[in-house]
Amino acid sequence: MYQEKSFSKLDYCQFLISSQINYTLTHLAEHLKKFSHDTINRYLRGEKLSPRLLFEQVQPLLEPDPEAHLIFDDTVLDKSFGPHIETTRKQWSGNEKKVIRGIGVISLVYVNPKTERFWVIDYRIFDPDSDGKSKLDHVREMLRSVMHREVPFRTVLIDAWYAAKEIMLLIDGLGKIFYCPLKSNRQVDDSGGQKPYQRVDELDWDEKGSAEGKLIKIRGFPKDYKVKLFRVVVSSRRTEWIVTNDLTQGSAHGAQEASAVRWKVEEFHREAKQLTGIELCQCRKGRIQRNHIACALLVWTRLKDLAYQSGQKTVYQIKRGLLQTISCSNSRTQPSKWFSRKS
Repeated sequence: MYQEKSFSKLDYCQFLISSQINYTLTHLAEHLKKFSHDTINRYLRGEKLSPRLLFEQVQPLLEPDPEAHLIFDDTVLDKSFGPHIETTRKQWSGNEKKVIRGIGVISLVYVNPKTERFWVIDYRIFDPDSDGKSKLDHVREMLRSVMHREVPFRTVLIDAWYAAKEIMLLIDGLGKIFYCPLKSNRQVDDSGGQKPYQRVDELDWDEKGSAEGKLIKIRGFPKDYKVKLFRVVVSSRRTEWIVTNDLTQGSAHGAQEASAVRWKVEEFHREAKQLTGIELCQCRKGRIQRNHIACALLVWTRLKDLAYQSGQKTVYQIKRGLLQTISCSNSRTQPSKWFSRKS
């Protein structure tokens, strides 16, 4: 007979994998009769699942490459339905295009440029009220953690929100390359100090500069620190200004291709939200929310790994297929085989 203490993250991850719509603890307790709602709630409230668990789970699955890309980006888990949920705060949601109440999650995605496969290897919860850390603090922390773990990579891709002097100089100081878009109002100088700083969207571009980029200095950076700026016309209504410390990059098309890898993180955000219930936990306690997010990321990792193993199925097909594979003979596709109680 099961004791209350025997409920573990294995049981919770199995629930997140198998559930297709309802991710509430009440729904879990109703279908897992050996554990009560109070038992599950008590476990999630008392456990402390850290981002380190995710890396330990992902590390054996990684396809490391010295030319790999790291992508830093954040998303907001919509908690508009629960204004009293801890760790939530009002913040801008790029998905909703407005300010919503939610939990900010900053993720680090590792991309193998040869296979084009990617994995989430680290993450942080944006909760400055409890830890006093900004989003830039979390990025610095994760970047240093990657270096400490000796995970090979060459290029770091960041969004315009993270294109701060301290982050770009940190990446450069580590001997790595960065690509990031600049906001249109960023003050830059392309005249070698002969003219005042001006908005990046007010620079003049000749044919050579448009094709090969131009050297600029960003206001506030060290006097002799230059980066390469590229003007990329995405559409008739949208232009991006991409900067890199790779001064050998001589093609706007090449800069655009390198920066475009950053959209892998958007693929991850979409899959995690649609397949793991990562933003659907309704519990009020911040610790339960954190543990739910940790388990959801473990679940996404396993779904993605199975999709890679299949060579032809998407994570959506893997998830939907669970409804039909209860008697599957391949043990590795059984949810109970995906997670170790010790990990």
